[in-house]
Amino acid sequence: MASETHMPGPVCLIENVRGQLMVNQEALGILSAISQPVVVVAIMGMYRTGKSYLMNKLAGKKKGFSLGSTVQSHTKGIWMWCVPHPEDPKRTLVLLDTEGLGDVEKGDNQNDSWIFALAILLSSTFVYNSMGTINQQAMDQLHYVTELTDLIRAKSSPNTGEVQDSADFVSFFPDFVWTLRDFSLDLEIEGESVTPDAYLENSLILMQGTDEKVKNYNLPRLCIRKFFPKKKCFVFDRPAQRKKLAQLETLHEDELDPEFVEQAAEFCSYIFSSSRTKTLPGGIQVNGPRLESLVQTYVTAISSGDLPCMENAVLALAQIENTAAVQKALVHYDQQMGQKVQLPTDTLRELLDLHGSCEREAIQIFMKHSFKDVGQEFQRKLAAQLKDNCKTFCERNKKASSDRCSALLQEIFSPLEGVKQGIYSKSGGYHLLLQKVQDLKKKYYEEPKKGIQAEEVLQKYLRSKEDMINAILQIDQTLTEREKEIEELRVKAESAVATLKMQEEIQRRSQEVVEQMKKSIDAHHSELMSKMEQDRVQLVQEHKAILALKLQEQANLLKEGCQNESQQYQKEIKQLKSTMDDADGICVIL
Repeated sequence: MASETHMPGPVCLIENVRGQLMVNQEALGILSAISQPVVVVAIMGMYRTGKSYLMNKLAGKKKGFSLGSTVQSHTKGIWMWCVPHPEDPKRTLVLLDTEGLGDVEKGDNQNDSWIFALAILLSSTFVYNSMGTINQQAMDQLHYVTELTDLIRAKSSPNTGEVQDSADFVSFFPDFVWTLRDFSLDLEIEGESVTPDAYLENSLILMQGTDEKVKNYNLPRLCIRKFFPKKKCFVFDRPAQRKKLAQLETLHEDELDPEFVEQAAEFCSYIFSSSRTKTLPGGIQVNGPRLESLVQTYVTAISSGDLPCMENAVLALAQIENTAAVQKALVHYDQQMGQKVQLPTDTLRELLDLHGSCEREAIQIFMKHSFKDVGQEFQRKLAAQLKDNCKTFCERNKKASSDRCSALLQEIFSPLEGVKQGIYSKSGGYHLLLQKVQDLKKKYYEEPKKGIQAEEVLQKYLRSKEDMINAILQIDQTLTEREKEIEELRVKAESAVATLKMQEEIQRRSQEVVEQMKKSIDAHHSELMSKMEQDRVQLVQEHKAILALKLQEQANLLKEGCQNESQQYQKEIKQLKSTMDDADGICVIL
């Protein structure tokens, strides 16, 4: 997206019509045109808590997302605004504003849960906006986070214990930012000033115990700690006097509370500098078309009564991307062959070498644009198509050579038409004819760019003239019958030798084709091994990052005295280390 004129204001991305979620095609069209990686920031919270105002600030505008100034909820569904990233021209900032949770007019908590789940799945930074302090009421309102494992699947066939094993969720969950609005308390714990981040961490400390009340208290806190790889907190004073809040869109900054202005600027600065590119497991960066595919896949799953599944979404995206990757590779191959190959080539080897060079480039392009090619299905399709394309070029090369040689023969051997006028039907005419044929053959051999069919077409032509030559031989009265028999045998022997040479040439060409096929297989295998090694390194890096988070969280739990939760983390750590060992084992296989 070159400039914000492409999208001067927000559009609805996912409509919420009578409790049914539907994708807006206009918004998908906007996403499909964004080739840059996207940073996706989604905001959620209770309705009438000022979410839209913060999103407009991120967009650098006073107006855009509907603010509203009454107790009625304005935003319905999920609205999208794509703007240039303020600090990185190579990325696009996608802002998602969601309808408020707990809207009494809607009366459907399940619908809220789906909106919450979609915001998590689509974003790289998830902002939860609430009023006042982080107390038990605020945690109770955030009960949606405890339902995520019932609403989202990481894998198409998850284990029954996926709630406890959060490693798969951490790999694709967004960073978590909690914004506390109209915060009026002093940030102090036990008499000492603390940062908003420390306040959030303190609010997430678990209660010791095993009874039901303790479990209910701990569950949302434990989910936030386990699922979100990075957490941040911001506090905001009230932006202006109560009477002026309804005119926030029109107020100048000097009419706002200075503390609020500074806090809002700090929040925006953090989002711009720290929000990650939306990335899927495997280090796959999401651009506009990929985000478009994710939106469609998730909403379709929800609408059909299924749970949105990250693995299925990635595989569906891979089908689209890998199909396009095959096409890009083939287009490149055809373009390069069209530019480099001048038919007919002098030898088959020349053509096959050019094919091999273009094929390697095509494979590299496919590898660059493909991912999650399960069972190398698409790479095999590419290999088969490149093989067919090579065969087509060989056939075209053969025909171009045949056409060129046939035209040359018609031109060069035109003097043989004199046979019909009886020029050689005389004593000594046979040797004159043979000499003429030799002269014409020499002239034919001297012609350049005849291609691989030069000898075969010539021999076929000469065979077509054998009856004519034999007729002249029989007419020539200077030769004895014995000489004529010997000459006939010589001609046949010469033809047999030429045929044998052609067969040897054909066999040599077949061997060159076989060698080229082996080179093709080796090229595909080499690129595949390189890709697999890259994927293995990426997987190990992701697992190391998750392991570091789990180890830190386990240390925090031990410090808090939460032995049961710490033991559960120890099981997860052990399982994750085992998975990492398996990933390292792939290198040995390679």
